[in-house]
Amino acid sequence: MPLQRYQLDAFTKGWFVGDFSPTIIPTSAVEIAVKHYRAGESESAHLHRIATELTLIVSGRVRMSGEEVGPGEIIKIEPGQATDFIPLEDTVTVVVKMPCVKGDKYPCPEPAA
Repeated sequence: MPLQRYQLDAFTKGWFVGDFSPTIIPTSAVEIAVKHYRAGESESAHLHRIATELTLIVSGRVRMSGEEVGPGEIIKIEPGQATDFIPLEDTVTVVVKMPCVKGDKYPCPEPAA
């Protein structure tokens, strides 16, 4: 049987596993993405009320909640814990959220730091 092959750019914002479309594995248990950021891009402070999020910095450096994070570091964000995300240089991350809950992203009016 040949390998089942996919291109990351065929998926929305790098998300390729989860309860959404398109996806490789439709599941509400987890969602997984590979994200590419350019220096200066950012995600404003937000939180998840249900999901726990793991962010692995594969390459580059970022600032999250006022702390600098670099390659090889994994950050665990608990439900209700706010963070922002500011790439200090071009960055690649792997993000895992458990469980996959539609609409579980809430903006925060104040900085996460």
